[in-house]
Amino acid sequence: MKQYTTNYINTFIEIAEDCLAQAAEVPPQKEPKTAARIEYDMLIDNPYQNTSDDVLFESNGKRRGLSREDFFAKGQPCFRASALTKKYGWGVHSDKDGKIAIFPVGSAAYQSLTADTSIKHLKAMRSSKK
Repeated sequence: MKQYTTNYINTFIEIAEDCLAQAAEVPPQKEPKTAARIEYDMLIDNPYQNTSDDVLFESNGKRRGLSREDFFAKGQPCFRASALTKKYGWGVHSDKDGKIAIFPVGSAAYQSLTADTSIKHLKAMRSSKK
């Protein structure tokens, strides 16, 4: 069975062009936790410890009761479609090993990654179709 991946290497996903956040926001705490809150909780204190696949499986597959193999048996949306990058103002950097960390828009680290020409740059997906 083919296994798909959401992992990027040496890539920075910038916030969506239509993201309304003027500064990065913490996704609200709800029960059950939203996918964005699970992603945030996994990444904020553990930079470069998990791959995109690790985090997206926890936030979308595991909470729906799927095995990792079943979850990645079909293509899954990557962090370009995450509410962290589309709504809450967080950029996602993937290092040379595919491990990821989040950076708040407007921070020095975010600006540095935005200016780094040695890595690939992608924009998060727009929320509107305009």
